[in-house]
Amino acid sequence: MTNSGSVAAVDLGATSGRVIVGHVDRDGVRTEHLARFPNGPVALHEHGRDALHWDVVELYRQVVAGLGRARAAHPDLASIGIDSWAVDYGLLREGRLLGLPSHYRDVRHEQGVPRVRARLSPAELYARNGLQHLPFNTVFQLAADPDAHLADRALLVPDLLGAWLTGVEAAERTNASTTGLLSATTRDWDPTLVAATGLPADLLAPLRDPGDRLGTLLPSLGGDVPVTLVGSHDTASAVVAVPATDPDVAYISSGTWSLVGVELDAPVLTDAARDANCTNEGGVDSRVRFLKNVSGLWLLSESVRTWERGGETIDLEALLAAAADVTTPVPVFDVGDDAFAAPGDMPARITAWCAARGRAAPASRAEFVRSILESLAAAYATTLQTIIDVTGKDVRAVHVVGGGSQNRLLCQLTADRTGLPVLAGPVEATALGNVLVQARSLGLAGLRGASLEALRHVVARTVEPVRYTPAPGSDARSHRTTVRSHA
Repeated sequence: MTNSGSVAAVDLGATSGRVIVGHVDRDGVRTEHLARFPNGPVALHEHGRDALHWDVVELYRQVVAGLGRARAAHPDLASIGIDSWAVDYGLLREGRLLGLPSHYRDVRHEQGVPRVRARLSPAELYARNGLQHLPFNTVFQLAADPDAHLADRALLVPDLLGAWLTGVEAAERTNASTTGLLSATTRDWDPTLVAATGLPADLLAPLRDPGDRLGTLLPSLGGDVPVTLVGSHDTASAVVAVPATDPDVAYISSGTWSLVGVELDAPVLTDAARDANCTNEGGVDSRVRFLKNVSGLWLLSESVRTWERGGETIDLEALLAAAADVTTPVPVFDVGDDAFAAPGDMPARITAWCAARGRAAPASRAEFVRSILESLAAAYATTLQTIIDVTGKDVRAVHVVGGGSQNRLLCQLTADRTGLPVLAGPVEATALGNVLVQARSLGLAGLRGASLEALRHVVARTVEPVRYTPAPGSDARSHRTTVRSHA
């Protein structure tokens, strides 16, 4: 048994990537940032329009450089694990990348929806894959991809990077569950779902589980360090690190997107779940992440980018403080409206949304920020109530993890609107979950064979969440009648 050790977590988000070294011992887990680099859509003019892509080759270059720094700082590095956002993929033919992966916000994907639904109805799709309908789910992307028929392999982003690092092609199961091509019940590729794309079944790589050893770094990259599969969908890793010691909790993985959900032992494939557009995604140890995708801090980030285009630098902390002091009513808008999906001038879109409905738009930047955060919190409350209604699960508290856990105003508004205590943190939940799955696989700190609950206790010993209690008289809407509160 190994008492302690260090592993590297490659954590790729929609706006940035990091290489983080995690140190695990009997006292807990701590992280050390070795590299951080930007990520984002690249617009390329194709077929008369600007198409959005990911520069995955640059991401790979940054990952290799970051891992080089990690190995230089920690020559005894025991393992590497990779997680990223979901659904997007690279197409390969004889191991060669055919082009930059398409970005999930590219509008082309919508063309795949009618093509798939011509073969399978929405009810049939849900009965098989259990997924929330999102037009960028991989099943629709592949059906709309004009180059897919040229490929002999499609690999999701973390699987693609893993193949480039080790030479081994595999599909990690938690991320595969977001594609719409995996059976919600058997957890294997569903031939009927794959056929709905019009593509051959062998386009998809063999499935592997978190904790499996993918391979070893190629000799050209230094060799000898194993690459361990983790919950390669970043939310799957983040949920591992929710520091919950009570099973009756919900979570919000808060970042560019907000994933609002609960953890279950089996999928819920009822008509009520489909009508509510809830999703059953795979978690580590065959758990089910029953959740809904809600827009996230993308709305705030795009607003800040708009304001900075004129050359001004925005002090986000000062802007959030000003938003907290806003006392005038602000509009609560539908954060899931398609008008807010693409990059661009978000304040102008919010103004237009309000004008179309005869509502007064925010009058200042502070009011825009307050409006965004109030709208997100309202969406969280509504979504959580839906999940409770569909599953019957008792929820006593909400854990917010990820970057949004640092947004004090959003956390307080979430507590106010749900009527539940909010426990915020850790910020680096995804990296911690990545690290802990590697540590368990390697047997570090006596974790071999440990349950998910035991891993969460390690996080709870390491990080003390910040608690937000619903304000007296706050509008908790219908939650007070359906959810027991510890407030």
